[in-house]
Amino acid sequence: MSAYKSEFLNVLASRGFIHQVSEPEALDALAHSSRITGYIGFDCTAPSLHVGSLLPIMMLYWMQQTGHRPVALMGGGTTRVGDPSGKDESRKLLTDDMIAENLKGIRAVFAKFLKFEEAGGNAIMANNADWLNALNYIDFLRDIGRYFSINRMLAFDSVKLRLDRQQELSFLEFNYMILQAYDFVELYRRYGCVLQMGGSDQWGNIVSGIDLGRRLHNAQFFALTSPLITTSSGAKMGKTAAGAVWLNADLVSPYEYWQYWRNTEDADVGRFLKLFTVLPLDEVERLAALKGAEINEAKKVLATEATALVHGRHAAHEAAATARTTFEEGGLSASLPTVELPRTEFKAGIGVLAAFVKAGLAASNGEVRRAIANNAIMVNDVRITSDKTVIGEADFTAGGVIKLSLGRKRHVLLKPVN
Repeated sequence: MSAYKSEFLNVLASRGFIHQVSEPEALDALAHSSRITGYIGFDCTAPSLHVGSLLPIMMLYWMQQTGHRPVALMGGGTTRVGDPSGKDESRKLLTDDMIAENLKGIRAVFAKFLKFEEAGGNAIMANNADWLNALNYIDFLRDIGRYFSINRMLAFDSVKLRLDRQQELSFLEFNYMILQAYDFVELYRRYGCVLQMGGSDQWGNIVSGIDLGRRLHNAQFFALTSPLITTSSGAKMGKTAAGAVWLNADLVSPYEYWQYWRNTEDADVGRFLKLFTVLPLDEVERLAALKGAEINEAKKVLATEATALVHGRHAAHEAAATARTTFEEGGLSASLPTVELPRTEFKAGIGVLAAFVKAGLAASNGEVRRAIANNAIMVNDVRITSDKTVIGEADFTAGGVIKLSLGRKRHVLLKPVN
């Protein structure tokens, strides 16, 4: 379908969010004629969501912006089971206390994208622990389990891929799609929710929910999935050499977050501006058309706009100013990521290999050696050519810190503490 009648599907399609839609004409007609309620589930496996979760968050954002009601479903219950989709092995089981702690960190992100009822909006934050944790197993098997065919479940990619690779799939995980389907029905009962959105790997799970809704309530549910986002070079979104790009500022600073987007590959700039900023599409087209060195200006806009959504406009401009000071003016900015080490270590002297590993700029001494061989290591903007170099008190700048640089784009300040 080239054009939708509803603003909701038109926006999602034009910005690149749609991979598959079940019964697109019917969903489009419903979204055009009335306000619909749709949800996306987020499991609580870590204390923060990461960049990989931004796509579904943006889908909920646009849902609300186009006049509909988004539900952010926290998986307080399903996190106890673990989603096998796209995984080669079972997730580590988390305790209830760990899940509750993770939930706290995750909730804060959504308030930046969605306007909830307490803030005068219509977005809902639900937690499936509210209904899953209290289920009676025998009743659940009898009332819900009888609608699920083992033959069909074995054919779903999330199960089939694991079995084809001869990776173990526990009975606990095998239940996940039944619980997810039940979530859909429960949200329909509570809020009139008729749409579930998610990544393309969730299609089978969502379709199970559509089928369960039809069997239990003779209701029409819909599925909408987004494409799996990888970079032009094939890397998974949100993963870097230093680890996941978290959305919480205490795990990844606004400056580091800005830098992540600034380092976007040229071929991805237009696509990421559509997906991860709220800039008008004509402005996106203008920026995406820039060529040569000018594409760097588009990357800075992407970095600033994406950072403003997560960390606020002030933090985004501060990060951009820090980058300008550090790269374009060759200065030293106090807002660069800082790692504190005992002053005694500087007195004794720290080997350059250990210093870069402690600063989190490299994972091993071997990685630093290779970077030195590639002329990619600098201390206080001076190129290091020997892996025997020692850093000490004599290297403190006027600001009382030592600047470590890996390439042109990654910098950390070492700071002594007593």
